[in-house]
Amino acid sequence: MSAQATGPETLGSLSDEPEINDPNSKQAKEISGKSPMQIAFGRLRRDKIAITCAIVVLFFLVVAVFADLIAKAFGVTLDTVTACEVLECNFAEPGVGYPKSGPPFYPFDPEHPFGIAPRTGADNLAHWIYGCRTSLMIAGAATLFASVVGIVIGLVAGFAGGVVDRILSFIIDFFLTIPFLLAALTISPIIIDRFGTSDSYETIQIGSLILILSMFGWMTVARLIRGEVLSLREREFIHAARVLGMPTRRILFRELLPNLTAPIVISISLMLPAFVAAEAGLAFLGIGVTGSASWGQTIANAVPYWSNYPLYLWEPLIGVVALVLALNLLGDAVRDAFDPKTRR
Repeated sequence: MSAQATGPETLGSLSDEPEINDPNSKQAKEISGKSPMQIAFGRLRRDKIAITCAIVVLFFLVVAVFADLIAKAFGVTLDTVTACEVLECNFAEPGVGYPKSGPPFYPFDPEHPFGIAPRTGADNLAHWIYGCRTSLMIAGAATLFASVVGIVIGLVAGFAGGVVDRILSFIIDFFLTIPFLLAALTISPIIIDRFGTSDSYETIQIGSLILILSMFGWMTVARLIRGEVLSLREREFIHAARVLGMPTRRILFRELLPNLTAPIVISISLMLPAFVAAEAGLAFLGIGVTGSASWGQTIANAVPYWSNYPLYLWEPLIGVVALVLALNLLGDAVRDAFDPKTRR
C-alpha cells in the first residue's frame, strides 16, 4: 500500500471549515485568501457563547463610558445627602439606619431603582454605575501598561539571548516570587500616609492601584512572549532580515511583533478579568479605591446588612460576577479561536 502524500499544515486546515478536495473550487479559494486573523474572527462569530459574552461585556463598557448620561437619565447622583432625609433616624424605632422608602421594608421606589444604602443614604444605582466605570478604567489601564511592559521585555529577552536574557529572566522570576496581596498591603498604607491629606488623593489612589496591578501583572506576558520569540528568531525570515542588515528595532517591531498577535490577544483577554476581580477584592479589603465609587467597597459596606437587606449586597456582587465571568469565557473563546489545537 502506497503512503498518501500530505501537504503542509496551515492555519486554514485547522479551522472549522469542511475539508475541500478540489483546490480550484470557489470555497477553497475563499479560505486560501483569508488571513489568520480573519479565520480566527470567523470562528468567534460562529461561537454562540463568545457572542453572548461579547454582548455582556459591551453592555458594561457602555455603562462605564456613558456613566454620567445614564445616571442623569435615571435621576440618580453620587452627591451626599443628609442621612435623616432618606433614612429612619428615630432611635426609638427598630429600623434605625434603613431607608424610609424602597427595600428592604417598603415597596419599590422609582426614584431609587436599586434602593438606598443604609447608614449613608447613598443611591445604590449611582454607585453601581460609577463602580462599573471605576473597575473597567482601572483594569483596562493596568492591562494596557502590563501588556506593553511584558511585550517589550519578552521581545528583548527572547531576541537578545545570552546575558541580557538571563538578567531579564531573573527579574521576571524575582517579581513572580513576590506575593501580590502582601505587596499591596505594604504599599497601600505608605500611600495613605504620604498623600492622605492631598486634594488629589482620589486620583493618586487610582493611579497607585493601576501601578500596583501593572507591576505584578506583566511577568506572565513577558514569559509567554519570550518563549514565542525564542522559537521565531531561528526562522528563515528573521535570518534573512539580519543578512539584509535590518536594524534590530525594525526586526522586533516589524517582523516579530506581527507574528505574536495571537498570544498577545490571548494574554490580554485573560488578564483583564483577573484585574477586575483584583480591583474589587482590594477595595473590599479597604486597600483599593476608597475615595470614589467601587463595587468592592460597596460589597464591604453591605456585608453587615446581609440578613435584613440582601439586595444591597447582591447588586454589586452580581455586577462583579457577571463581568468577570463574561470576560473569562470570552477570553477562553479567543484562545480557542486563535489556537485551534487547544480547542476543547
